[in-house]
Amino acid sequence: MAPVALETEDHSRDAQFNKAMHGASATEGINFMAMLKKDSKAQKATVDEYFKHWDNKSAAVETEEDREVPITALPAMLRNVTDAHTILGQENPICNIDQTNGWAQSFHFCRYSKGEAFIQALARHEHYLAHKMNLKSGMEVLDVGCGVGGPAREIAKFADVNVTGLNNNDYQIQRATTYAHSEGFGKQVRFVKGDFMQMSFEPNSFDAVYAIEATVHAPSLEGVYSEIFRVLKPGGVFGVYEWLMTERYDNDNAGHRGIRIGIEQGDGISNMVKVAEALKALKAAGFEIEHHEDLAERPDSVPWYYPLAGDFSHMGSFLDFFRILRLTKIGRGAIHRLVGALEVLGLAPHGTQKTADTLATAADALVAGGKEKLFTPMYLMVGRKPSSAGSSTS
Repeated sequence: MAPVALETEDHSRDAQFNKAMHGASATEGINFMAMLKKDSKAQKATVDEYFKHWDNKSAAVETEEDREVPITALPAMLRNVTDAHTILGQENPICNIDQTNGWAQSFHFCRYSKGEAFIQALARHEHYLAHKMNLKSGMEVLDVGCGVGGPAREIAKFADVNVTGLNNNDYQIQRATTYAHSEGFGKQVRFVKGDFMQMSFEPNSFDAVYAIEATVHAPSLEGVYSEIFRVLKPGGVFGVYEWLMTERYDNDNAGHRGIRIGIEQGDGISNMVKVAEALKALKAAGFEIEHHEDLAERPDSVPWYYPLAGDFSHMGSFLDFFRILRLTKIGRGAIHRLVGALEVLGLAPHGTQKTADTLATAADALVAGGKEKLFTPMYLMVGRKPSSAGSSTS
């Protein structure tokens, strides 16, 4: 594995920016007024910094050098995309596409059974991962890239384990902590700040580690898997739902590249790889692979991407109606016009409309990737650290 240049962590800098941008809104209710309380200059800087990595990039002109550029700035880029999506999503219940109100408090895809409600399907997907990892009561478990803590709380309840959530975004950590306290979790669930490429935990700290659609943001899968291997106890288990291009993906096909780039640009990903490369990375990190499969290939009657496609025919609950409505052509058009008007009036931060449009483009790419079976957001891999593994700190 070629060495990856990592950003020097500066938690004080990040905390100062978080305070400037979000103020006290992280501990307030999710509503439109919370969005208006944010600092407009910080919001503009966040959106501008993120989009400078992607503007004028297209499948037709992409080079290998283009694919390497975002890697060098990845930690900052991820903070920017998370904040940019949070600006649009968490505090704007009208406009959000894939954040807390629009996608519950678990930012991931899942399988659906016919007639199954959206929230129920999300929880089942999390339970299945815990089941395949064979989590046991009292285990110390690490959630790598925990978002606002939805899966951490659900898995803690389901498996009766203690979960530590790791996140590099101060605002989401504050949100996650607020939610956990409101649900009375106490010490069973906690959230800490850190870069999953250079975790501060001691070697052999956890009985199990999981990641749900998070490690795709790493500049190197072998790098993040190696860090996870380091903090796992000998005999410990790692389970992951990974975003990957399938073996059907052909990088020489401009249409295929367009789908990949649309997903990467909308979701802050530097370089998505194919399934074979992910499996190779897991083995190179030292894991013994116990199970791997693409859950998107299961013969489900309801496709995993149906909400993004704005398809009401698979709706499992009346409560899902508004989630799907905003993703139809009519819903997206209304959002585009509304957000544009709010920006003109100064009621929405600079870049909100551009962020909404980019998320919509990414949604189209995700649906296309799913339909053509070029992309999966749920490649399940379960690996174990050998019991004979020593206490390596590298």
